[in-house]
Amino acid sequence: MKRNADAKTDALRLGLEIREVRKARGMTLNELSAQVDCSVAYLSRIERGTGRVSVELLQSISAALSVDPAWFFPKRGGDGALERNHIVRSDQRRPLSELYTRSTSELGFEDELLSSTLSGACYLLVSRFAPGKGEPPDTIEGYQFEGEQHGIVTSGEILLILGDERIVLKTGDSFSYPSTLPHRFLNNRNSEATMVWAMAPVRITW
Repeated sequence: MKRNADAKTDALRLGLEIREVRKARGMTLNELSAQVDCSVAYLSRIERGTGRVSVELLQSISAALSVDPAWFFPKRGGDGALERNHIVRSDQRRPLSELYTRSTSELGFEDELLSSTLSGACYLLVSRFAPGKGEPPDTIEGYQFEGEQHGIVTSGEILLILGDERIVLKTGDSFSYPSTLPHRFLNNRNSEATMVWAMAPVRITW
């Protein structure tokens, strides 16, 4: 009985993980179905935890969502179900940068997911900025999209380009702005900088 219950729990968890990434990618079930050899109805069952997923199908879904299959099996520990579902230990964080369409060198930082899930209205992440090299170019593209961003610099110094303003953020400084404003982060110092921030809505289409 316990083995059957564990199998159902694992299937439900896998289905939720697939659904989270699909929605964060802004992809519908119809669009996913068109890229994998699986009907919309069965994909819906998989996301609800009632459909079996073969290794081959999981690989196809992962390829369509541009994510390593290992993403769907996060390492979680703890004695209770609530702890395993909602707590992320520092050594169990999942790398977000591997999901982005832009490279780490283009973005200028690497991200780790601090939230236990991507299914909420927002998500929490930590960004690590490698030591910078010189001044950024005079003209640099800012990112713009619907939503909002809130964060705090936890170490080092970061240059925030917000609209046409250049703002130096030092350790302990925080920010909030609608992400419809053109924005970009840079590290011009010779030491690593880190930042913890929250974004809404959930999106991994950078």
